[in-house]
Amino acid sequence: MDYGTLTIEEIRNGYRYDEAEKAHVCNYCGRMFPRGQVFPIGDRYYTPEYAAREHIASEHDSSLKKLIEGGAKYNTFTDTQKELLALFGEGLSDNEIANKLGIKASTVRHQKFTFREKAKQAKYYLAVYEEVFGDGGKARKADDIVDIPNTATMMDDRYVITEKERERILKSEFESMRPLRLRHYPLKAKKQVVVLSEVAKLFELGKKYTEAETREMLAAVYEDYSMLRRYLVDYGFMGRTKDGTEYWLK
Repeated sequence: MDYGTLTIEEIRNGYRYDEAEKAHVCNYCGRMFPRGQVFPIGDRYYTPEYAAREHIASEHDSSLKKLIEGGAKYNTFTDTQKELLALFGEGLSDNEIANKLGIKASTVRHQKFTFREKAKQAKYYLAVYEEVFGDGGKARKADDIVDIPNTATMMDDRYVITEKERERILKSEFESMRPLRLRHYPLKAKKQVVVLSEVAKLFELGKKYTEAETREMLAAVYEDYSMLRRYLVDYGFMGRTKDGTEYWLK
């Protein structure tokens, strides 16, 4: 899931409303709760949004836990900070947390202060960024940097790609976009990122694909489907079971 496209509230909730699908969608597994339907939970029926909240709580062990442990490249919390955040989230007092971790209450209070100050910095940073690069900003859209996949495994300059560059690479590397047909697999890492991100769009978030299904879909794009599959996994676009029998979009 690309957190850059979500609001803070959608990230906190663990689900979002997709206008195109007319449904509330789980950020973590892609399950949809279409508008206009009701969903059975126990012996009662609930609205899509309520069902989405219950899904997050029961299937993903709360949105807070997923946020603390997930987030891939955006999650810069240390293991100690994650442990503290989880305990704060349980509503424990500073003294209770200190006793539980075997540290001083003053240490807990200092970390709470640090969390608060970083949150203030983030708000200020976001305000400046939105003023410059948001819808009302004057930054040229053609120079916008393409969003980096949340599951990216290699964080370097290969991901610094503008929208203008992306469009140029797509035109040069693909002989057809509909259906998607790759002319050749590029050698340059930056071009590989663009190509793989486009190929990954063929797969549906939250759906598991057998090895045969994955092979068939990729073979239609490029003759060396095994290479495409390998790089989709290596770059973090897709996951797979250890035995390679199932694949899924990350």
